[in-house]
Amino acid sequence: MELGVALGVIGAVIATCAGAGSAVAMGMVGQAAAGVIAEDSRKFGQTLVLQAIGSTNGLYGLLIGFLILTKSMSVTDTSTGLFLLASGVPIGVVGYLAAVAQGKTLVSGVILIGKRPGEMAKALIYAAMIETFAIFALLISFLIYNSV
Repeated sequence: MELGVALGVIGAVIATCAGAGSAVAMGMVGQAAAGVIAEDSRKFGQTLVLQAIGSTNGLYGLLIGFLILTKSMSVTDTSTGLFLLASGVPIGVVGYLAAVAQGKTLVSGVILIGKRPGEMAKALIYAAMIETFAIFALLISFLIYNSV
């Protein structure tokens, strides 16, 4: 295996680390949602939406990881492999950290919904503010990927 191919594969692995952050987020939100549902099962739909939001960073990482992996198989030099590795870092690192932070925010949103079901929009806005950083990281990863 060429070094460039190996570097590209490592970049894909790093990109998919955003999925680990999403798993942590969804686990935290699911635990909080279960507590709310135990008190009022009619809030299932609202809490499910909040939990699903925690998965977006994992999807971003999967997208970039897939792009990197498919391009990695045709790499013939080390510098291209390094660029592919670099393209996985922004979404892998920022995606992971943003997902965990978003999970904490979404847990608070679930608690808010438990007490005031009409405040769903506020819970979504707080989560969306963190989402912007994951989108910025996705954009940077994609721009680096496209420079290869």
